[in-house]
Amino acid sequence: MSLHVENVRKKYGDYYAIKKLSFAIERPGVFALLGTNGAGKTTAIRVILGMLAKETGTVLWNGRPLDVVRENVGYLAEERGLYPKYNIIEQLKHFAELKGMSKQAANDSIDYWFARLKVDEYRKKRADQLSKGNQQKVQLAAALISDPELLILDEPMSGLDPVNADLFKSIIREQIDKNKYVIMSSHQMSTVEEFCENIVIMSKGNVVLQGNLNEIKRGYGRVNLTVKADTNIMPIAKELGLESLSQSPNGIDFKVKSEQVAQELLGKIVSAGITLVKFELREPSLHEIFVEKVGEGVVIKGGEDCAG
Repeated sequence: MSLHVENVRKKYGDYYAIKKLSFAIERPGVFALLGTNGAGKTTAIRVILGMLAKETGTVLWNGRPLDVVRENVGYLAEERGLYPKYNIIEQLKHFAELKGMSKQAANDSIDYWFARLKVDEYRKKRADQLSKGNQQKVQLAAALISDPELLILDEPMSGLDPVNADLFKSIIREQIDKNKYVIMSSHQMSTVEEFCENIVIMSKGNVVLQGNLNEIKRGYGRVNLTVKADTNIMPIAKELGLESLSQSPNGIDFKVKSEQVAQELLGKIVSAGITLVKFELREPSLHEIFVEKVGEGVVIKGGEDCAG
């Protein structure tokens, strides 16, 4: 199985919400579709699902145009997708019927997911009687009810407390273990880093960063340094021409030109007899890459800059 999105464009009047979007998911796992607010992520998802018509391009699932009526696709929308005044169980039964599930299969799946997501006590409730987090749980149950092969999650952690966010993460891991294809859109970069090998970042309808996340990070090198010590190490750092990016109880952050500079700083700190609490040299996080690159109009594939 595979999903291929090729040269997709979408506009409203003279405004292009998506100027050109191409990516492929060749094997099971989680693919990240990221971007600033208004970047075109949700529009892209709706185009992929056929909810919006596109100007150009193709969306192929297993080599043929993706048809969500024919194929088993699950979708958790960023905005609430439940009817507020209707019983949630009846809504899920309706969604299951649209997926072609039998009544027994639907009931079994609902029972499983309501227990798994700990919302069984709300069976007789209307959607508008639930908290934001519990509505999100019910929507995830609706997305998973038919055991879809392709699962699209638009801001899945929205409105969740840390306990329920961990619950959602465990369910996503289960889907990965079941070899499902997952597209995730999220503003929580740490969550994306937990799951995603390949990413696309959009800004104002453009793709500004694209590729394998590990390769992109390797392209930067280990240039982010955090140091925490019992004594002020800034005079030593300044001898090497280093200026702090930020200081916090967690330590002082630097951007170094090379690992050699970091090692020189470490040597001087040790020679001065200063006790180190933390000395961490690492590749940039996805959050840091996002902040640095988004909006610059640079396409990056596999860590290499390309004109675009």
